[in-house]
Amino acid sequence: MTAGKSIRLFLADGTPGGLLTAEIMNWTGHVVAAPRSDLAALLKRPEASRTGIYILLGDDPNSLGGTIAYIGEGDDVSKRLYEHARPEDRGGKDFWDRAIVLTSKDTNLTKAHARYLESRLITLAQQANRAVLMNGTAPSPLPLPEADISDMEYFISQAKIVLPVLGVNLLRAAATPAPAAPGHHDGPVMTAVLSQLSPVFELTVKRSGIAATAQEIDGEFTVFEGSITRLQWQGADDGYKRLREKLEEDGTLALTDDGSSRRFTRNQVFASPSAAAAVVAGRSANGRVEWKVQGTNLSYGSWQSEGVDRALEEVAS
Repeated sequence: MTAGKSIRLFLADGTPGGLLTAEIMNWTGHVVAAPRSDLAALLKRPEASRTGIYILLGDDPNSLGGTIAYIGEGDDVSKRLYEHARPEDRGGKDFWDRAIVLTSKDTNLTKAHARYLESRLITLAQQANRAVLMNGTAPSPLPLPEADISDMEYFISQAKIVLPVLGVNLLRAAATPAPAAPGHHDGPVMTAVLSQLSPVFELTVKRSGIAATAQEIDGEFTVFEGSITRLQWQGADDGYKRLREKLEEDGTLALTDDGSSRRFTRNQVFASPSAAAAVVAGRSANGRVEWKVQGTNLSYGSWQSEGVDRALEEVAS
């Protein structure tokens, strides 16, 4: 069983959309997040003048729900943020509307530590492939003693926990499939269906050559590498069509060898089962109905409902 984590969030101005801080118990790291409109307040905070890492985030106009990001470091993060706040014709960056600052409460982060963290976070963001990264390549980190590397890797592991709580999934790698339940699917499907682990779901249309598998892991609906989709979009021109086009353009959906369909080249996280179903089927689709527990006719929506019913029965008993 995974150990729980206590994360302390503080809304500095009392509003959910304003400046906030985040900390994990027994972690020396400290996170401050603020919209660009609150940059002046962020620059006044003592954390912003420390050595640390910053992340700039903005909406990607070419992708439904997509993100553009830039990761940097500085001896005095506030100076770097001030520079990025300038207009682009004066060396700044216009794309971002939110800033995240990661520093240390004990002020023990050095320039070498920050360079190491910057390099590693850029690499992790590139691997996660959840945002368009404005950084060209990850800079080479300065050499660190073995003990310092261990400390920085722990810093990163905690940052990967805090950032998603703030809605920042930049470093969150796509989940891998969980082991299949023993005994295949004979007998009652409750073993797989009602377990705390999501079962594997499938969406198949034999006449169209569609055969995709997915799983809900850590609260995210992930379609697995190797899943086969319709060759091209056939539905109405909507947001899901643009999402599919983006996945084709970035290589996530590649032509199969015979050119009759497309396949996922990597695990891909979707905002909902319906978004995943639409991309796979090449048309708008109700993912709660079309995704079925593998080897059964039980839909995703019914699986969720049975889990709720079971929870109510356990509470009542």
